[in-house]
Amino acid sequence: MTWRAPEIDRRHEPFLGDERTMLEGWLNYHRDTLLHKCAGLTAEQLRTASVEPSALSLLGLVRHMTVVERAWFRQRFAGESLPELHDWAADPDAEFTTVATADPEADFAAFRAEIEAADAAAAGHDLDEEFTLRRRDGSEHRMNLRWIYVHMIEEYARHNGHADLIRERVDGATGD
Repeated sequence: MTWRAPEIDRRHEPFLGDERTMLEGWLNYHRDTLLHKCAGLTAEQLRTASVEPSALSLLGLVRHMTVVERAWFRQRFAGESLPELHDWAADPDAEFTTVATADPEADFAAFRAEIEAADAAAAGHDLDEEFTLRRRDGSEHRMNLRWIYVHMIEEYARHNGHADLIRERVDGATGD
């Protein structure tokens, strides 16, 4: 039997609620949307690149967002010392360029686990809680948890647009 990405019961965006409810709700909606775009596809379909020379694929997007969830919520905000998921020194785009040998089932499990860990890292913290972002160029910026939520919603929204186009290329499926 060929492995296929699991179907998802996508949570809808909230229409009412306080700021935290809205931010978490919209983030969860976009997380689920990425999984929805992958649902029912085989490993090979998930590895299909958008269009040459791009290495962008649905599996690459899942792997990328796993890295992004980990980096913003756990490494940067919570200050957890975690190993990197890919060898960035060897290939700065490894989450996209190594999908040919990737295990989609393991990558989807890692994505879900990272979301749970990210949610746990943010739980109980005030949106105004600050941390210092240290960039590779040596600069530092004070940021808060609210910024991470807004950024993550933006990041998913952008990549879900990519996912729409890739999914249409893979099997012609369109929709929200």
